[in-house]
Amino acid sequence: MPELPTLAQVAAAAGVSPATASRVLTGSVRVTTSTRRQVHDAISRLGYVRHRAPRGGSGRRSDLTVAVVVCEPAQRLFTEPFYARVITTTEEVLAAHGIPLTVMTAASTASTVTTPQLVSGAVDGVLLVGARDRHPLVVTLAASGIPVRSVGRPPDGVELPYVDMDNYDGGKQAAEHLLLGGRRAIAAIAGPPGLPASRDRLEGFIGTLTQAGMAGVPVAYGDFTHSSGVHAAQWLLRRMPHLDAIFAASDVMAAAAVQTLRRAGRRVPDDVAVVGFDDAPVARRTSPTLTTVRQPVEELAALAARLLLGSMGAEPGAAKHAGGNPTLPTELVVRESA
Repeated sequence: MPELPTLAQVAAAAGVSPATASRVLTGSVRVTTSTRRQVHDAISRLGYVRHRAPRGGSGRRSDLTVAVVVCEPAQRLFTEPFYARVITTTEEVLAAHGIPLTVMTAASTASTVTTPQLVSGAVDGVLLVGARDRHPLVVTLAASGIPVRSVGRPPDGVELPYVDMDNYDGGKQAAEHLLLGGRRAIAAIAGPPGLPASRDRLEGFIGTLTQAGMAGVPVAYGDFTHSSGVHAAQWLLRRMPHLDAIFAASDVMAAAAVQTLRRAGRRVPDDVAVVGFDDAPVARRTSPTLTTVRQPVEELAALAARLLLGSMGAEPGAAKHAGGNPTLPTELVVRESA
């Protein structure tokens, strides 16, 4: 049986010192992006797997620990409904197996605090939420050997198993609905461009409008918060005073757009139709109620948690599916706003 590659061999293949290779694996900020990429390329070529200290105990499920890691600042956990829904569902799945859940946040600037805890053997599996481009924790986890399942497609070039929604088709459905409603002066409020789900929603939306002969659709970018939705809607109204439809990549931003339009004297949906994305509780509380694209958040989180448990050996029935990357369908829900 061939010997597994060592960290020293990885360092030699990457042309760096073992200390530098070690800093890459622990997410240190004292490593340049190019060096980090060299080390991870070497890890991939050699098939290096980080050795983890053995856990005490009998190996029963009650000895396992899973962390949900949200790649956002901590305050977003309390303002973004999506994260609360993911965490609640994940906790229910794990509780049925007697496995405790740890919740951690890891904004890019704070990843040096989070990363060592995750790669040192403190947890047995990680459910990663909101993985973005160039996030140092994401590439470190991909090379760590720890069982990881991403909730949502990870950034391009990062090999992590995931469960996703069909965000592209969701954006497409929103565009088709607005076109069928006779809307022609259409704009979009997109999410963060570094988030794959945001890009997919926007590409599905813009691509459908382009095929219908609508080029140069104005796009404002937000971060899924109410305030960013307000600023984006204000910018669109200045850029396109006669717009008659807005697609927002989250219901929170869509609700903010409705509020902004009302303050500007524009009626929804008579003057401007608004379509959101999520089917979060706010969609039913907004006046008028929001037409939106429903994403099955609870189903997504439950499936991701079960597949993670399968890769950890804690749910044998899920293990045979643990290598796939399921994509769940989205669905347009028509209410009053469009």
